[in-house]
Amino acid sequence: MKGTTLKLGNVQIPKLKDDLEFFDLSTLASATKNFSNVNKIGKGGFGSVYKGKMKNGEEIAVKRHFNIHGPKIHENMFMNEAGLIAKCQHKNIVRLLGCCIERGERILVFEFLQNNSLDTIIFGEEKHKLDWKNHVEIIIGISKGLQYLHEDSRLKIVHRDIKSENIFLCEEMNPKVTDFGTARLFESDQKEDSTRVKIGTHGYMSPEYAMQGIYSPKSDVFSFGVLLLEIISGKKALTHWNNQEPNLLELVWSLYDKNKFFELLDKCLKDTSSIEQVVRFVHIGILCVQEYAVDRLPDMSFVVFLLNNENSTIPEPKTTRFCQCSGIKKKNEKTPSTSKQISSSTVKTVTFTTADIR
Repeated sequence: MKGTTLKLGNVQIPKLKDDLEFFDLSTLASATKNFSNVNKIGKGGFGSVYKGKMKNGEEIAVKRHFNIHGPKIHENMFMNEAGLIAKCQHKNIVRLLGCCIERGERILVFEFLQNNSLDTIIFGEEKHKLDWKNHVEIIIGISKGLQYLHEDSRLKIVHRDIKSENIFLCEEMNPKVTDFGTARLFESDQKEDSTRVKIGTHGYMSPEYAMQGIYSPKSDVFSFGVLLLEIISGKKALTHWNNQEPNLLELVWSLYDKNKFFELLDKCLKDTSSIEQVVRFVHIGILCVQEYAVDRLPDMSFVVFLLNNENSTIPEPKTTRFCQCSGIKKKNEKTPSTSKQISSSTVKTVTFTTADIR
C-alpha cells in the first residue's frame, strides 16, 4: 500500500502509515458468516458492526458502512473515519486493524472488545457486577481518551458523538472510545467550527451544537459530563423524555440546589463508594454540562486533573439552572448562544481517494 497524504483544507497532514492491513471481502464475509444477523453486535447511523472470527482464531469487529445516503457521502464518511482513527494510538481509543475497499463495500476492521458497549453495562441487568472503583476507572479512562483526541494525538479531533453506546469495554474493563464517523479534524489553533448539518445524539449534544450547529472540544466536554452523570446514577439522560418526571440533568440540578448530590448515586454502588468522591465527581459533571460553553471546564486536561486529584479545588458552577440539553427547552426560557457565532464554513474532514490507497 502506498503512503497516502491527508488534507485538512489546504493543510497537509502526515502520510497514512503503510502498516494498515487491507482485507479481502471474502475473508471478512467468511469471518462474519456472510454478515449474518446472528453476528451483528451493533448498529449506528452510518453502519452495522459484526463480530468476526479469523481462521487463526483472532476475534475482530467489522464495521460495514451503509450506502443509503449516496455514493459520495458513503465514500466521505468512510474515508473520514478511516483517516482519523488510523492516526490514533492510545489505550482508551479503539484500535483500527485495517479496512476493505472492494465491490462497492467500505468496511473497517477493529480490535474486538469482549465486554460490549458501556450502555449494556450501566443500564443492564448485570450492572451490579461492577463496583464503584470500576466506575471510577471507566470515567477516568474515557476522560483520558478524549484528552488524547483533543490535545495529545498528532491530529486534533472533536468526536461529536460521545455517548455510552460509543464506549466499549475490553476484557479488563478498560474503556475505549469508538465510532469516529461524525468526528471532525481541527487545526491546532482552531477553537470552534459550525455546520448546518447537526449529527449527534439527543441528550448528549451541547446546547450550542444542538441549537446553532456550533461545535468545539467543549462540545465533547459537555457530552462527557452527561456520560459521567449517567455512569454515576445508572439513569439515562433522556429516560423521561415524554412524561412529567425530570430528566437526568434536571434531577442533577435539583439535587445540587438541595445539596443532596449523594442521592444521585446508583443504589447498587452505595456499599462500595466514597461519599466525598461521589460528590466530587458529580460536581465535575455539573461543570462539564454548563449551559454556556465559556462556563464549562476549559478542556479535558483540566477534567482529567480534577478527577485524579482529590485535594484540588473545584470551581463553583456559574448557574444552578437546568442546562439546555439537545433541544429540550427550559421552562419559559429561550436558548441563547453559548459561544461566539462564527460564519458558516465547509465542514473539515480528513480526505483521501480510494485510488490513492489501493
